[in-house]
Amino acid sequence: MTDLARFGISIDQRLLEQFDTLIGEKGYVNRSEAIRDLIRGSLVDAQWNREDVELVGTVTLVYDHHTRDLSDKLTEHQHSHHDAIISSLHVHLDAHNCLEVVVLKGQAGTVKRLADELIGTKGVKHGKLVTSTTGRNLP
Repeated sequence: MTDLARFGISIDQRLLEQFDTLIGEKGYVNRSEAIRDLIRGSLVDAQWNREDVELVGTVTLVYDHHTRDLSDKLTEHQHSHHDAIISSLHVHLDAHNCLEVVVLKGQAGTVKRLADELIGTKGVKHGKLVTSTTGRNLP
């Protein structure tokens, strides 16, 4: 790890107790690592506000595969954006419903637009973009 900097903060006692409970539930061994993760999460969120930064994300889609031409539309959509799609996973949830996870990489604006297009495809029951980072700019 690089040079460590130490700093102190003032915090309401009840808030600190709630934070300690939360980090215990999440399995952190100390406050420092939990605070580092909170900072990294905020930095990643801020990157998504910049259209020109290369980032990654996953789009999760749930749909009824019996919906006319929906599977073909989603596949065609993915082929037409092959440069931004790294991978996809298709899971049969039951006799009718499928879950598809599509991994996207590219500039934030492009990834958001593609995710919106996939989620907005007629027949998709539920969709969500989960945003992340390539990790290149995080210590």
